[in-house]
Amino acid sequence: MQATDLPGRPQPYPVLAAAAAIAALAATPTASFAEDRPTFRDFPMVIYCEYEGIGHAYYFARLGLDGVAIYLTPDRLAGTITVDGVAKRIGGEQTGTCGGRTIDDLTSAGQAFGPD
Repeated sequence: MQATDLPGRPQPYPVLAAAAAIAALAATPTASFAEDRPTFRDFPMVIYCEYEGIGHAYYFARLGLDGVAIYLTPDRLAGTITVDGVAKRIGGEQTGTCGGRTIDDLTSAGQAFGPD
């Protein structure tokens, strides 16, 4: 006799099976949701920005479900950008040569590199 077979004790298996089925359905995006969401291929791998005469390479770090890409430098500066939005620095007002520019602007200026 197993511990879960004791009289008066609820059996966990139907609950676990139901929870697993719900989790699988929730984790599977619908076709329209997946098509509307940007992927890492929509963003450059590196964005080069200058601030006060110092160049910084911002590396693609994460793409959130909301479509916001986060870029980080080795010295822990951070910025965000979206496919159709502008670059913004995280944690400060200073923007340097990237602030307020779109991915197309940065690419045209030779400041965005990859994934091509």
